[in-house]
Amino acid sequence: MVVVFEAQERLSLLVIEDDPSLGDPILRSLRQVPVNVFVAHDVDAALGLLKQHRPRLVLLDLDFSAQQGLNLLERIVRFDPGIEVVLTSGDYVPSLAIDAIQKGAADYFPKPISVPDFRARVERSIEAAQQHKRTRELDAELLSSFRFQGMVGRSPRLLDLFNKVARVAPHFRSILISGPSGTGKELVARSLHELSPARKGPFVVCNCAAVTESLAESEMFGFIKGAFTGAVRDTAGLFEQAHDGTVFLDEIGEMPFAMQAKLLRVLQTHEVQRVGSKQPRKLNLRVIAATNRDLPSAVADRTFRDDLYYRLSSVHLQLPPLAERLEDLPLLQRHFVEKFSKQYGKDIRGLSRRAQSLLAQHSWPGNVRELENLIAHACMMCEGQVLDVLHFPVNFKLEPITRTLIPLMSLKDAQKKYVQEVLDAVDGNKARAAEILGISRSTLYNILAGGEVEGNS
Repeated sequence: MVVVFEAQERLSLLVIEDDPSLGDPILRSLRQVPVNVFVAHDVDAALGLLKQHRPRLVLLDLDFSAQQGLNLLERIVRFDPGIEVVLTSGDYVPSLAIDAIQKGAADYFPKPISVPDFRARVERSIEAAQQHKRTRELDAELLSSFRFQGMVGRSPRLLDLFNKVARVAPHFRSILISGPSGTGKELVARSLHELSPARKGPFVVCNCAAVTESLAESEMFGFIKGAFTGAVRDTAGLFEQAHDGTVFLDEIGEMPFAMQAKLLRVLQTHEVQRVGSKQPRKLNLRVIAATNRDLPSAVADRTFRDDLYYRLSSVHLQLPPLAERLEDLPLLQRHFVEKFSKQYGKDIRGLSRRAQSLLAQHSWPGNVRELENLIAHACMMCEGQVLDVLHFPVNFKLEPITRTLIPLMSLKDAQKKYVQEVLDAVDGNKARAAEILGISRSTLYNILAGGEVEGNS
């Protein structure tokens, strides 16, 4: 059975029960509340309504089958972690309530349900949904404010980088970008090109690490017909292809030492000479080099030319690892959620709290690229509107934690922490938290105040 109080923007409530005496009083009490109500009497109907209407709140009656109800709870949480599942049962068991909360339940109401209390719970969900909508709108405005040429960040280091890119882009002839792999060096390079007078010209990318030493000169500078076996026609190299534009030399630290001297000459003369030709060709281009290596150390080890380094690093932009700008993590998450939900044709609104918490604890050795790939995978796996830990790759969820996430603490402090977690899980309702924990409210207050459990009376 489906009962709908018509309104497109209303919060939706799904009641899953096999006893009309549970649903009818709730329906009557909510007639003046802006909520659409749907009722299902079995699992199949519940799953159908769940997929069709994507309710914000679910009231799940465990009395028709506790185990079946807990299995359904897990399926709902997997489908969309943003759905709040409120459980009810006439046979209250504290261990069952705790197990349900650990599986993702948002609240627990023993029978008979207090209709005023449940109505208040629905109204809190409506208020929370409205607040989430306002937050999404503000986040979208914030994201728009801190987007720069496809890059996202509000940390001081990123804002300083954006400022430098905007200032040097109109003027540079050569520039060096350094930073760990995955920090966005090519994005910075493309931004420099797009903001420069050469933006109407080509942007040519050369991965120096992928160019073999024997072919490096011909690939970069080109060759004439007959210069070597297989040279059947005159061919322009990457530098000529970038004429009136920009050449991006990625992984410049991997360039063969012999080629470094020839690159230096190009930077000094703005000319290239094709292999086999004696005629230099004048070029108008800008050169951007990028590396994840420590070039000063390479200079000291004589694996990189000092004169080339000084020539390139007259303007030097350094990108920080993601771990050093974690204040950008929420913006980056939203940026990639928007990108991939649009790319995959999905309506994904954000990440669950536990997913955000896990991402905040990660060390990000792969930097922004690792985050982007993770969000892309999660968006592909997600069928609902909220990304959760369940949607992350298995190897990410099982990654060994190499640092202490929770400090060691005394039993007394651990007890207080767990009580607070239960209290948070039931929205601060101390009576319900005490009931779940199997202690009196006075004992609950005593623990929160820093005392110890004296008994269950």
